[in-house]
Amino acid sequence: MITIPHKAKQFGVFIIKLLIVTAAFYFIYDQLAHNDKLNWGEFTSLVKEKASFWGILFLLAFSFVNRFLEILKWQNLVSFLKPISLGESTKQVLGALTAGIFTPNGLGEYAGKALYFDKKKTKKIIFLNLICNGIQMILTIIFGTIGLFILGYWHWAMAITGLSIFFILFSFLSKKMKIKGYSIEKLLFKINEIPKEIHQKNNLLALCRYLVFSHQYYFLFLAFDVDLPYLTMMATIATVYFLASSLPSFQFLDFAVKGSMAVFFFGKLGVNELIVVFISTLMWFLNVVLPVVIGSYYVLKFKPKWE
Repeated sequence: MITIPHKAKQFGVFIIKLLIVTAAFYFIYDQLAHNDKLNWGEFTSLVKEKASFWGILFLLAFSFVNRFLEILKWQNLVSFLKPISLGESTKQVLGALTAGIFTPNGLGEYAGKALYFDKKKTKKIIFLNLICNGIQMILTIIFGTIGLFILGYWHWAMAITGLSIFFILFSFLSKKMKIKGYSIEKLLFKINEIPKEIHQKNNLLALCRYLVFSHQYYFLFLAFDVDLPYLTMMATIATVYFLASSLPSFQFLDFAVKGSMAVFFFGKLGVNELIVVFISTLMWFLNVVLPVVIGSYYVLKFKPKWE
């Protein structure tokens, strides 16, 4: 067996880390520079007109709380395996976010977090990350379906409700059925292995996070003088997030997918298309780009277990 020298391994890891960070920044630049719907001249003048020190600070606070809640969620779930500090959880969440920005639906995030742990724990870490993201998706479906009902899209809402009930019943009736050695019964057993206190805290943090980023969206619309009733606005935001999250996409394309959905639904309410595109881009910048910039530092500082 050929043994790779330690220095060669270190150099190889450095190149991989550099490629991840370079790719992340390139994808961000590419989306911002080549977005046909985004008129930078109008965008800049509009931001200058609406921006204020306290307004910017207010919106940045939402971004900070949004990501901080995600960090707390991960710290809480990982405590099932071993306690980690808030700093360690921050490193893992932001580093994994950067690694997952150019993978479909952020799948690279799962591998990114697993790299911080022993190989023996890889499956457990991936499972915990599935729990972490799963509750967020469930909340998105629930609020999104309620949003569709409020906006009057009854057929869509009823279809989604029917599919959800069918899936729950099918899961219950076929929980012993195995596919490649896995079954719903086994999955439920694994979920129940995690203490209820951890699940309850995870659910509460996920709910708070949902309310934070949806209201950040809401306050951005207010800042750009969009005058719609609170319930209508929040129902539309919930619908946009739900339908956009249901589509396969990359993190770096997140604002394009959500932006297209937002243009359709807010356009129905008479909101200017440019305003919707600007706000979707700002949401992406505040909640994806800024954390990725910070996460790039953690990627470059990452050291494999054998170093």
